[in-house]
Amino acid sequence: MGAGLAWADAWFLAPAAALLFSVWALAPLGAQVLARGVVFIDLAVAQAAAAAALWAGALMDHPDWLTTQLLAAFGALACAALVAFLSRTWPAQREALIGLLYVLGASAALLGARQDAHGRERMTELLAADILWAQGPQVAVLGACALAVGLLGARLQRDRVFFPVFAVVASLAVPVLGLFLVFATLIAPALWQRAGAAPRWARLGAVAASGLGLGTSWALDAPSGACIALALSAYGGLSVLKAAASSPAPAQVPPRSSGGST
Repeated sequence: MGAGLAWADAWFLAPAAALLFSVWALAPLGAQVLARGVVFIDLAVAQAAAAAALWAGALMDHPDWLTTQLLAAFGALACAALVAFLSRTWPAQREALIGLLYVLGASAALLGARQDAHGRERMTELLAADILWAQGPQVAVLGACALAVGLLGARLQRDRVFFPVFAVVASLAVPVLGLFLVFATLIAPALWQRAGAAPRWARLGAVAASGLGLGTSWALDAPSGACIALALSAYGGLSVLKAAASSPAPAQVPPRSSGGST
């Protein structure tokens, strides 16, 4: 019976490992996003992957995982290539144009969802997936993403490396985490790094916030994706306090002495 209880408790390891790997895969990419000033690329590329996955379900009869994933990766890569082109061609308007790409992807996802009898449920899962149901193969994929991003290291600073890697990792993470959680995992630790925290500590803080959200969802029987995204958003928001504490105090301006004689 003890072994049975231990096995019953072990199911929690898969979502916990998925969160750990996702932070280590996405946080370095989020730092590059902030460095480039293209914050909307997170949402645009992830939404393009979600839209491609929804249309795969609408146009094909029960597509397998590999087919859906390949189409999602294609959609994400196409969007990332377009973002790179817009960033080079119209740098002053890039955020506005990338925002329009996100609207385009979201609209395409809505239209694709309407073509599938289960489209509404699938769209909800792609926005805020229930990571409590993460399976071993999905965890392994996120682990491979974390390893690849770690091995690339400083090479992510090159556009020709960053954009395709970002697209592939985002397309693999969205089905497991959902779009909201992917965005929060990208941005929250990156904000702490920008505030002066070391990358390792920023990521460990994100892991702790994710664990808090996961535990809350389990205790309250609430959607795990939404709970973890809320916890990570709060964690990222707290970075402004560190940034304010680290900023130098304004210089004291000595009072001007009156030039008049008495």
